Amino acid sequence: MHFVKIIALVTLAVLGTSCTTTGGVRQSAGAETVPNEKALAFPPPGGPAIVSVVERRHKDDVEQTISLSTSSSVIGQNFLKVQFLGVTGSNPGLGSTPYKMISEGAISREMAATIPSVRLARSTTFVQNSYGPFGYASGQSRAGDTCVYAWQQIQAGRSASVEQRNFSMVQVRLRLCNAHETERELLSTVYGYTIAGGFENAALNPYGAPRGADALLGRLGDPIYPDAGGYRSGATPIGYEPRPAVVVRPAIISRQTTVQPQAVTVAAPQPVGPRVPLPDPQGGVLQTNVPQTGVVTVPAQMPGQVQPRTTGTKGTTVPSPDCIGDAGVTAACR
Repeated sequence: MHFVKIIALVTLAVLGTSCTTTGGVRQSAGAETVPNEKALAFPPPGGPAIVSVVERRHKDDVEQTISLSTSSSVIGQNFLKVQFLGVTGSNPGLGSTPYKMISEGAISREMAATIPSVRLARSTTFVQNSYGPFGYASGQSRAGDTCVYAWQQIQAGRSASVEQRNFSMVQVRLRLCNAHETERELLSTVYGYTIAGGFENAALNPYGAPRGADALLGRLGDPIYPDAGGYRSGATPIGYEPRPAVVVRPAIISRQTTVQPQAVTVAAPQPVGPRVPLPDPQGGVLQTNVPQTGVVTVPAQMPGQVQPRTTGTKGTTVPSPDCIGDAGVTAACR
């Protein structure tokens, strides 16, 4: 009987303790959204704009997926994904992301998962941006949207103590689909994006040593101009330039020239047959140019001039000047 009472009291005590226990909720380690200004890479000025930044921190790497504005009917979100390998993350319990070298099979699987509805063709042209060589594939959807998927690996060099092979590198992936831009316009984002993150340890620098200054700087005899054309003597003044002179060009007056009609020369027909002698009032014989056929030579008619009508008569008699004006007409003048 006493044993049963003891068990009942212990049970009530346990139940009372469990009901009064309090505690908080712990958020699982994983992806978190960070402000846009905390992005480790930025698209070029002019877009596409950053929509959100999701960050994942593991033991030895930090990865960000930067969502970009999308204007396309293709399913999916444009993004710029950057992954830093060889850094100390804030979640060591998640372990490290295994290193994966870029291969044909891996890129094919990435493209199929990222843009499954568009058939992409890889470019065989060697291209590189400010960070080195990169590869890309492009294609068009059935609706005419252009898509580009680009990949780049920025590999670290060799330090003095150890060869940095699997760490201190940056992996970049870029997915772009747009209904209003061409392949060349989309590639401008691959050429113009900027990585804003780096490694604290100088031995883990994946970008290599900075390039030295130009050898022409400070050297005598090698002028450097602000443009590629340079300055020729007297061609481009330096300093304040005068206002350009106003050039007044004379007006061109077109005059119409009246072409006068030319006189038409008609060749007189040659006389046909023997010439016919005509009697002379003085008793002689006159030679005339009147042919036997009675054809008379007529001068060419000038424009605007009316020629008198001339009737040619066969055997025309030319009177003597003495017969003109006499009151009495002699038999010789008849």
